[in-house]
Amino acid sequence: MKSILGMGNALTDILAVLQDDTLLRQFHLPKGSMQHVDMATGDKIWKALKQMGVQYVAGGSAANTVTGTAIFGMPSGFIGKVGDDELGHLFKSDQEQYGIRSMLMKGVNSSGRAMVFITAPNAERTFAVYLGAALELVPEDLKPEFFEGYDYFHIEGYLVQNQDLIRKAVELAKSAGCIVSLDMASYNVVESNEAFLHDIVDHYVDIVFANEAEAKSFTGREPREALDEIARHCEIAVVKIGKDGSMVKSGDEYHYIKAWPAAPVDATGAGDTYAAGFLYAHSLGMPLKVCGETGSIIAAKVVEVIGTKIDIPRWKDAKSEIRALIAANTAGHSEF
Repeated sequence: MKSILGMGNALTDILAVLQDDTLLRQFHLPKGSMQHVDMATGDKIWKALKQMGVQYVAGGSAANTVTGTAIFGMPSGFIGKVGDDELGHLFKSDQEQYGIRSMLMKGVNSSGRAMVFITAPNAERTFAVYLGAALELVPEDLKPEFFEGYDYFHIEGYLVQNQDLIRKAVELAKSAGCIVSLDMASYNVVESNEAFLHDIVDHYVDIVFANEAEAKSFTGREPREALDEIARHCEIAVVKIGKDGSMVKSGDEYHYIKAWPAAPVDATGAGDTYAAGFLYAHSLGMPLKVCGETGSIIAAKVVEVIGTKIDIPRWKDAKSEIRALIAANTAGHSEF
């Protein structure tokens, strides 16, 4: 079984279901928005949430992806930075629970957290994000031995605020012989770092994951044409188009992948989980279309739950469906 290493912001999602919008107004958080907050504000919000009863879930885009690959059975590792505090210990223990080999360095500030307010009537989510120690990860923290023995290296675009860190990481990954995949993360990340991302994709990245907004920011084009443009710069391009599915392209090979049937309640983590399924199937040498379909199957499970963690029954269903898909496309694959 091939292995994968991820690197990203080590964040803990703190999920709170609110009866009304009072807390949002108290902390000046527009409903449905994503706001970055400083340490003082982050601590005040967390203190207020603790009194309500909350759910803690280790998160962060790349961490969500390698959690998925670990559950699929791929040996998985993660590089990040946390504080020496309750949330840092929780993040590490969560990764250990899934068998992830964590390389978590200790920062000066508190551990990063994404405080998530879920409000009626449609489970709308409002985010207050304090990055904290996650922002302290620097190029000097990275060692060549971190990357040795891994077949894939997956990185999230949210780290692009530290361009030197990303450049050193992909250089070390390539030197170690890794296939490099990049999730573009957010259209505003792409907009403000377009030239750098183009350079990284051209020289280091093999697989690009983008949603339609990110793809448009990267190329200036609508999804289908954006896919063609991205595929000119890397080996495999993936553009996700929400409930309409996804598109994948490598060279002249193109496939439209329909969205797998689901009863969606929350789209958070769908892209991260799609990447996990895609990379897992790719590691088995599956055809490009099967990689996309595997991503679609598992993404359909995460949108049926609040948060980014799929429950055991849905994981069992997904594995059964993926096993059938793989069996229909090749003989002799029974890795899980």
